[in-house]
Amino acid sequence: MAATSSSSSSSESNEANSKWLDAHYDPMANLYTFSSCIALADLHGDGEYKLVVGDLGMAGHTMRLKVYRGTGLASESTLLDLPAAVTTFLMDQNEPRTPAVAVASGPFIYVYKNLRPYFKFTLPPLDANPLEQDVWEQAKEDMIDPLTLKEMLEGIRFLAQDVPEMENFVNLHKGQPIKRQTVITCMSTLKKNMADEDAVSCLVIGTESADVLTLDPEAFTILAKMTLPSVPAFLDVMGQFDVEYRVTVACRDGSIYILRRESKRPKYCIELSAQPMGLVRVHKNIVAGCSDETLQGYTQKGKKLWTVYLPAPLMTMSLLDHKSRGFQAVMVGLANQEVHMYRDKNLVDVIRTQDVVTSICFGRYGREDNTLIMTTKGGGLIIKILKRTAMFEEKDMSLGPPVAQSIRLSVPKKTRLYVDQTLRERENAVAMHHVFQMDLYRLRLMAARAYVKALESSLAPITSTLQEPLKMNAVVQGIGPTFKLTLHIQNTSAGRPSINLLVSFLYDQSLYAMKRAFFKAPMLVPGLNYPIETFVECLSDKGISDVIKVFVLREGQSMPLLTAHINMPVSEGLAAA
Repeated sequence: MAATSSSSSSSESNEANSKWLDAHYDPMANLYTFSSCIALADLHGDGEYKLVVGDLGMAGHTMRLKVYRGTGLASESTLLDLPAAVTTFLMDQNEPRTPAVAVASGPFIYVYKNLRPYFKFTLPPLDANPLEQDVWEQAKEDMIDPLTLKEMLEGIRFLAQDVPEMENFVNLHKGQPIKRQTVITCMSTLKKNMADEDAVSCLVIGTESADVLTLDPEAFTILAKMTLPSVPAFLDVMGQFDVEYRVTVACRDGSIYILRRESKRPKYCIELSAQPMGLVRVHKNIVAGCSDETLQGYTQKGKKLWTVYLPAPLMTMSLLDHKSRGFQAVMVGLANQEVHMYRDKNLVDVIRTQDVVTSICFGRYGREDNTLIMTTKGGGLIIKILKRTAMFEEKDMSLGPPVAQSIRLSVPKKTRLYVDQTLRERENAVAMHHVFQMDLYRLRLMAARAYVKALESSLAPITSTLQEPLKMNAVVQGIGPTFKLTLHIQNTSAGRPSINLLVSFLYDQSLYAMKRAFFKAPMLVPGLNYPIETFVECLSDKGISDVIKVFVLREGQSMPLLTAHINMPVSEGLAAA
C-alpha cells in the first residue's frame, strides 16, 4: 500500500510540474503514420479544426485517409496505395473558405474537397532511353530474337530468366509502349500571392527523379520545375510564389539544398554529417535531425550554428509554433519513448510517453489553439494541451557544460609579424613592463594636473563648488553666415536658487560679430532649464572657424563659476555665396 501511494503521489507531482494537460490517450487507435502524413485543418469552415491522417495500415494493407473530430473517428476513405504525404490547402477564394486535402501516393495526388474525391493529378512521364526504345521497336517488328535483346539490354529483370520464360515475357510486353514513371517522395504548400493564413496556396512536391515541382492550385499545371542533385526526402517552403520564395530540401545524399525563385539549380548546399531524418525551419534558421543522433542548426545561407547530441535515435521531428507568445521550438521524438523540445540548442522541455512516438503535430485542434497530437509505433493516439500558464525557460535543462563553452572563438592565424613580436616580448619582458608602468604613472599625473587646473580655473561645464551647483551646455544652429547660439543653464541644487549671475562671451572680433555678448541671468530656480539665446555672424569668407568661450560669473567677482568652449562650425552659407 505504501509503495502504491508513493508511486501515485509521484505521478501526480509530475503531472503538476508538467507544462501539458493529458487530454486523450488511445493505445488501440490503430494509427500507423509519420509526421508528413498528418495535418490539422478547418475542413467545414465552422471554426472547429479536424485531424487528417494518412494511415499506412498494417503491413501495407488497409491504407486509409482518416479524419478525427475530438477523440473519435469522424470519417475514413480507402487509399489505393501507401501515402507519402498529406497536406491541406485553399484552392480558390470561393465561399465558404474550406480547404482541400491533398494526398500524395505513388505518382498521383488525390485531392479531396468536403472529404469527397475531387481531382486526381498524375506526374508527367519521364523520357525513355532512346536506345531501349529502339531495341523494343525492333523486337516488336520481330527483327531481333530474345537472345539478341538480352545482349543489347543488360540489367533488365527478365534477362535472368530461362529462354522459354524470356520469350513469353518479350511476346507479352513488346506490343506495349515504353513508359518511365516517377513517384512522389515529399510534399508541402506555398502561398500563391499573399501571406495570410486563408490565402490560396500552391502544392510543392519532390519526386524520385530528383525534381521539385510547383503546381497551380486550380488548374494543377506545373508552374515551376527545379532539379536537384539527389532525391528529395523532406521539404520546407516559405514566401509567396508570385513575390519571392525559398525552398529548403533535405536529400538522400546527406545534403540540404536551398532553392530560390527563378533558379533552376540550388543556390546553397549544406553537407550533413549523416542521413537526414527530419527538417524544420525555425524563424530564419534551418534545423535538421540526422541518423547519427544529432540535431544541427544552420543559417539560411548554410553556415553551421550549433550541434546537439541526442540521448537516443531520432524517430520524427516537427515544429512547435506558439503564435500568441511568438515562441517557436523544435519537437523531436526519440526511440527511448521521450519527446524533447529544443529552442535553438537549449533543451526547454521533455515529454515522456507510453510508447515510441512516430509522428508529431502541433496546432489548433477542435477549438483549442495549442494542442499536441502524437501517434505511436504501436498505433496509439496521444493528445495533449499546452497549459495557458506554461512558461518555457530560455536556459538549457540538459546536464553538461555551459552553452558558452561550445562557442568557437574566431582566433586569427599566426603571422610572421606575430611570431617576431612574441619572441621580442619574451626576451624584453622586464624592460617592457617598466616602460609600461612609467607611461601609466605619467598618464595619471597628467590627468590629475589637468583636473586640478580645470577645477581652479572653472574650465568645466559643471561647477565644483557646493555653494553654486550649476550645469551648462550650448547648442549651435544654422549653416551660416548667421548662427543661432543657445545656452542652457540649470541650477542642480536641492532647494537653493542662484541669483546675481552674469554670462559673458569671449571671441575673435575679426571673425565673428555678436548681436549681444553680455547677459544678466535671471534667478535660477532649482531643477529648471533656462535657455539664453543670441545670434553670431561670421565675418570671414575664407572658410575658417574659431572657438567662442562662454563664462558664467557672479556679480562683483572675476573668477568664473563655469566655462565652456564652443567649437563653431565653418560658415557654409558664406562659402557658397
